[in-house]
Amino acid sequence: MENGDFGIICLNGFLVLLGLGIAVLTVAGQWKIFTKAGQPGWAAIIPIYNIIVLLEVAKQPLWMIILYFIPIGNIIATIIVNIELANRFNKSGGFAAGLILLPFIFYPILGFGYSEYQG
Repeated sequence: MENGDFGIICLNGFLVLLGLGIAVLTVAGQWKIFTKAGQPGWAAIIPIYNIIVLLEVAKQPLWMIILYFIPIGNIIATIIVNIELANRFNKSGGFAAGLILLPFIFYPILGFGYSEYQG
């Protein structure tokens, strides 16, 4: 090992732990959001199915899942779904922007907070 290798290894380990922490926060928040909306919370950990449940919670058509697999379309779908998700919990446009830009912070706020789902 050369002199700078240890620092790179530590940085990589830190970044992996940071990524895992962000993923855990997002999944935990989504789990609670699904539970509040009367959906199974465990759906948050199943790939693709969690998108289907999120579309149902946001009252969006299921065909929108196709957009999640198209470049640029996934960005548009995420924006639309998060705006509608904020609306379903009586949150403002600013909160919707938070859901879009910082979901690992705003999903847990929505899930663990006092907001109630307005289906």
